[in-house]
Amino acid sequence: MADYFGRYLRRHMNALRVSRWGLPETGGLPGPLVVYCNHPAWWDAAVIIVLGARLFPDREGYAPFDAAMLEKYRIFGRIGAFGVDLDAPRGAADFVHAARAILSRPERALWITAQGRFSDVHERPLGLRPGVARLAEIAPDAVFLPLALDYAFWEERGAEACAAFGPPLRARDLLALPRPARLARLEADLTATLDRLSADVRSREPGRFVALVDGRRGVGGLYDAWRRVGAALAGRRFEPGHGKETPS
Repeated sequence: MADYFGRYLRRHMNALRVSRWGLPETGGLPGPLVVYCNHPAWWDAAVIIVLGARLFPDREGYAPFDAAMLEKYRIFGRIGAFGVDLDAPRGAADFVHAARAILSRPERALWITAQGRFSDVHERPLGLRPGVARLAEIAPDAVFLPLALDYAFWEERGAEACAAFGPPLRARDLLALPRPARLARLEADLTATLDRLSADVRSREPGRFVALVDGRRGVGGLYDAWRRVGAALAGRRFEPGHGKETPS
């Protein structure tokens, strides 16, 4: 499925990029991993699957999923998603029960869209759900890793999917804080990561990023076919992207 979603992103996005400063410390993270992120778009699930496979290939990935949506997109249930009904009285308890089982193994990772709803990347405060702070209590050996997600259109017809990971934080350090302060610390770390990523996105400089997936550039069809012929007649190499052709 990671290969499938990689191809899906390649067809429909210009690129999946990770800020160079925001590449995760994939080694030296003992214990189970909790990756918590903002939730700006439908694309988040596909991006998370590809990030998990490319950057954390040795970890089993799991993620809570809206129970009603999981009924609609059942394929996610076969690759680590588990249903949570946040509107039901037992929704939070079911989430904690499932998370406890997942985080009992050090080779596992739990990926959480911690806002619990779609939200614009510029919204402040982020309003993380309090359940993410509870996870330190049930998995004191875990490591928490903030993940910022953003999307933008640059020069190509496809969008840029952009991501960055923040510094890791050990659950035992979180447990030294009361629950409200614990949640505030997690939110502050994610906010700082998202603000720094947004600055990279606004720069429109691909050099600030590592491209995990490169999409199809250009318009395609007859327009690009005509451009290809024109470049050949002029002795230039055809570049399907928005940039100029270079001499061949």
